[in-house]
Amino acid sequence: MAERIPISRIRGDLMQDSRPWLRSLLVFGLLLVNIALALIASQQKMTLAPLLFLGIGLVILCLRWPYMGLIIASLAGLIVPFYGPSGLNITVILVALLLGLWLLDMIVRQRQIRIVPSRTTWPLLAFLVAAIISFGAGQLPWFTFARNAPLGAQLGGLSIIVLSIGTFLLVANQVRDLGSLSKMTWAFLVLGALFLLTKSILPAWGIFDADIFQTMGSLFFIWLVALAFSQALINRDLHPGWRIALAGLVLITLYFYFYQRFDHKSGWIPLLVCLIVIIGLRSWRAGLVLAAAALLIVLTLSTGLIASEEYSLTTRLDAWSIVFQIIKVNPVFGLGFANYYWYTPLFPISGYEISFNSHNNYVDIIAQTGVVGLVCLLWFFGQVGVLGWQLREKVPPGFAQAYVYGALGGLAGMVVVGMLGDWVLPFFYNIGLNGFRASMLGWLFLGGLVSLEHMTRNPLRGQ
Repeated sequence: MAERIPISRIRGDLMQDSRPWLRSLLVFGLLLVNIALALIASQQKMTLAPLLFLGIGLVILCLRWPYMGLIIASLAGLIVPFYGPSGLNITVILVALLLGLWLLDMIVRQRQIRIVPSRTTWPLLAFLVAAIISFGAGQLPWFTFARNAPLGAQLGGLSIIVLSIGTFLLVANQVRDLGSLSKMTWAFLVLGALFLLTKSILPAWGIFDADIFQTMGSLFFIWLVALAFSQALINRDLHPGWRIALAGLVLITLYFYFYQRFDHKSGWIPLLVCLIVIIGLRSWRAGLVLAAAALLIVLTLSTGLIASEEYSLTTRLDAWSIVFQIIKVNPVFGLGFANYYWYTPLFPISGYEISFNSHNNYVDIIAQTGVVGLVCLLWFFGQVGVLGWQLREKVPPGFAQAYVYGALGGLAGMVVVGMLGDWVLPFFYNIGLNGFRASMLGWLFLGGLVSLEHMTRNPLRGQ
């Protein structure tokens, strides 16, 4: 096993001699910033100065307490209404920043690239390599009468995979104690509760109509339900009042989808899967009963569901058939990122020569990164599932054990919702970069399983 750097060195004071290169860099950078502002900045540009210094403060905070940077990155997308070119948003920027700081620290200070060993690492690295190869393949002219996606769109598609993998590795390598993982989880649950309060409950009562939170994708609700339910059900260290409050949060989320957004199948179906998996892992008998009840409900509602979604289902099946025809050109590594969207007009759908996407993460992955990419992704999901299964009885009871069950429920929800849309790895021309605000949460909390794995191997680091 590779030796881990002691936490005291990772989170040491920035002004100590252990990081002279960083101190000098910051001092020199601040000097240049002051000179530039004084010489060339207009009055209008000077208003951006506080943001600049806020960014510098954020960098220092992330270097001193890496887990705080992860908390900010996971929650900022809920609040900050920033939309840059092609859907660029604050979450993308912060995760890229955290990745850059982590790599810089390993290269400059540690002078070696080292990540914690885990069974989940190899499929992720293989997926990353496959994605890079597919990006190169995407520069080739696969169809004579259609042009490739613009380079910016291809880079955007590649960045979603890179940042998703990076989010997982950041948590796995930088969250080194149970307290940090707990703070990250509870911060998400608290802000998630405020989200539902201001987005659903208060507006329904006519009390509050201010739009202070951004719209979030399905993975936000999957992980909100998975983590809240597992803590309410399993964490006996919690006060009964808090467990009841978490159960109420789950019920409110289910109400939000069943009564306000029932037509959004990507919402409530994976939530039911989360609950069934968590309960089933605790008691297979109870899980079996709940699964049977859910199946009965679905069968009862199936006629209405099929009637309301008949057009959507038919067009999706047609779209998948066409995409698979396109994939035949290069099934091993795919056609590169976003390219198939530009090839679809060559294959009319319902008589229309238009661009469209598959609305299915697995079809998107195989179209963009080929069979190799899809195998790597499924391999990763399988390894995370095995890791969670092994950790169930190894981690201490209370928060940690509840977290493992919640992560397994969230993983099941992710696997299912990937069939219903590009929620796990957003497609550039559909959910896009803006969807990374929610999709990164899945990679973030799954990374917590690797963090727990190393806490159990090194108990002193988990305190």
